[in-house]
Amino acid sequence: MSLLVTERPAPHVVLLRLDRPEVRNALSPELRGELRVAFQALSADPDVRAVVVTGNGEAFSAGADIRSMVETTPGEMMRRGDDANWSAIRDCPKPVIAAVSGYALGGGCELAMHADIIVAAESARFGQPEVKLGIMPGAGGTQRLARAVGRHRAMLLLLTGDMLTAREAFDAGLVSMVSADGSALDDALALASRIAAMPPLAVAEIKRVMHAGLEAPLDVALELERRAAYLLFDTDDKREAMRAFVEKRKPSFSGR
Repeated sequence: MSLLVTERPAPHVVLLRLDRPEVRNALSPELRGELRVAFQALSADPDVRAVVVTGNGEAFSAGADIRSMVETTPGEMMRRGDDANWSAIRDCPKPVIAAVSGYALGGGCELAMHADIIVAAESARFGQPEVKLGIMPGAGGTQRLARAVGRHRAMLLLLTGDMLTAREAFDAGLVSMVSADGSALDDALALASRIAAMPPLAVAEIKRVMHAGLEAPLDVALELERRAAYLLFDTDDKREAMRAFVEKRKPSFSGR
């Protein structure tokens, strides 16, 4: 039985729902593998323009499957090749939105941070509690959290295992928007539909340049931005968008 439910709730939008409610959507090796396969397929699907990832009301994901890790050795961890699972999400060219209700802890928080946008319900909680289990984050938790909320706030959270509320996460810059309880998924899907209605090549270039530029010196990042901006002037969607603007009509984008 699949641990990941795939739905297409709107044109060009795919919803991936983690489906292990009995363990708060813990990220077992099998579930991470299903996520890898799904994201690889969605990355290559020209009909997909936005992806939403969610869990359920109790938990987005409460983290790794601890029961499967108690006796795990370093060699076994290396053989799992888990970075291939995470890189499939990290390298997805389509915008990824995490709709978070309940707990997003450990690997669940890391999964949310792999998204481009995080929509959190008021009752959502974020944290990296690995230190309490004698380990540490291994899928970007130290690096992405520090980049999102700053070095000193991240160090406090990582060394104590404390959680952030949705509002605290928003104020710290980790969360994009906060929704009323019960509305996070609907708001995330509405946002995905808005983005999916944009010119796909422009959306993809914005995502690519932003991620690449954040890891580069400012002058290099600005050059990346300029080049990408110029290249978009040679797309059908640019011409359609500008003609529609001039003609005061709704544009129709082909992704070319």
